[in-house]
Amino acid sequence: MKAGRTIILTRHPGAVEFLANRGFCGPIVAHLDIGMLCSGDRVIGTLPINIAATLQSHGIEYWHLCVHQTAADRGRELSEVRLEELGTRIRRYTITEIFWS
Repeated sequence: MKAGRTIILTRHPGAVEFLANRGFCGPIVAHLDIGMLCSGDRVIGTLPINIAATLQSHGIEYWHLCVHQTAADRGRELSEVRLEELGTRIRRYTITEIFWS
């Protein structure tokens, strides 16, 4: 697989700053259109597992921004500092899809 672009999928400035401070940069999009992606690309954000599995099936890496929010943090914009305080991590998952008949 060829090395591709890194796409940052978020509408949150704190997440963009968090990722940038860890060396992740690239186009920032608030909505993902799979048609804009190519095999070898990498998407970083928070997606439902079924969409992440679709990306993976097309040769696109999905890296999840793992944010363990408190109840008080939900619905609020979180700064880069707050994301760090919450122990936010970036993890790549391999998804195995199993069909139920």
